[in-house]
Amino acid sequence: MTNLQLEWSEPELLATDDVVEPLFAAGVRCHGGFDVDGNYRSPRTRFRTPAIEAWQRNHREQWGTELLDTPLSTWPETYPNVAQAKFLVRERVRAPIVTTLTRIGTVEGFGAMIRYATVDDPQRFFVEDISETALAHLQRGLFEAHARDEAGFETEAGHKQMWYAARDIAFEHPATEDETAEMLKRLGLSSGTGSAPDPEEIRRRMLETRVFDDLDLGLEMLVQRMINILLIEISAFHTFVWAETLLSDDELVAGDGEAARIVSYIRQDESPHVEYLKTALSEMRERTFIGESGRHYPGSEIVGMLWERGLEESLGVRREQNLAVTLREVERAVEGNARRDDLLEEFHELGSIRPAGDGDFTPVATY
Repeated sequence: MTNLQLEWSEPELLATDDVVEPLFAAGVRCHGGFDVDGNYRSPRTRFRTPAIEAWQRNHREQWGTELLDTPLSTWPETYPNVAQAKFLVRERVRAPIVTTLTRIGTVEGFGAMIRYATVDDPQRFFVEDISETALAHLQRGLFEAHARDEAGFETEAGHKQMWYAARDIAFEHPATEDETAEMLKRLGLSSGTGSAPDPEEIRRRMLETRVFDDLDLGLEMLVQRMINILLIEISAFHTFVWAETLLSDDELVAGDGEAARIVSYIRQDESPHVEYLKTALSEMRERTFIGESGRHYPGSEIVGMLWERGLEESLGVRREQNLAVTLREVERAVEGNARRDDLLEEFHELGSIRPAGDGDFTPVATY
């Protein structure tokens, strides 16, 4: 076995490389910064990145299997797509794009909830040893690093504020705090405060939809939450491409490409999130779970079933909800416009899908 460092302390996993210039976005001090060569350095990756690489290498050597993953092509393009988004901005219908950027930032901020996805003594749920794994370090720095990346920490802003900054730079501060609160209320993300969902409400929903009655509920919630977050993180790379392409078009938006650069920094920050989640879930998949009755279950069965359910929901009900919400925002923005019908028709023609009469979406015919 290769000599790898597989045990890391929480302070090490939260450590950041030294930077010579901090990152400011729209006047806000953000995490990360730039090294002597002007390269952006993500926060909390000084030891986190090599630790994840070591755990991944150890996993492959120990089990001989690849990491749990799904190709980006599993998810369809962002809605509205780049052409549709540019069309709206060009026609001075900017509100749906401003709302989309606000929604992305708010949901990113909810990522801080992962620090509360904890179980006592995770080793008791597995037959095999979990020491020297990413799984053993979830509550020893990995979850906390993820939470700080998403919502910020102390005086440094995180991804929530960085998405808001990209929005404000590109569209020159298009929304007041009150208007942002109203957006969030319309989107169903909160009562208008942008606060994260209630953990107890999540627990109640899990009780109603749990898959494994013999598995500790907290553990099933942990695995399902990790899967859902991983799927969101992977599919979000479509969103990064969409946002960077749109926000780098200086004929349509302000800031000389600064907003797109901020998004590129967020994209770089997200890479360790994807990698540690894939690693820990893969480590669970190869091990044997212990049920509350003492019965043993193959990890491939537990992780596999929860993975398939998460993927189905991601591509099904959650996507349908997001499509419906986005379309309502577009229709709301053109309401009262003398060219409403023409604008909507051209918007739909630029997409790969369009709304059908029954509330579903159908592929746009190509000839």
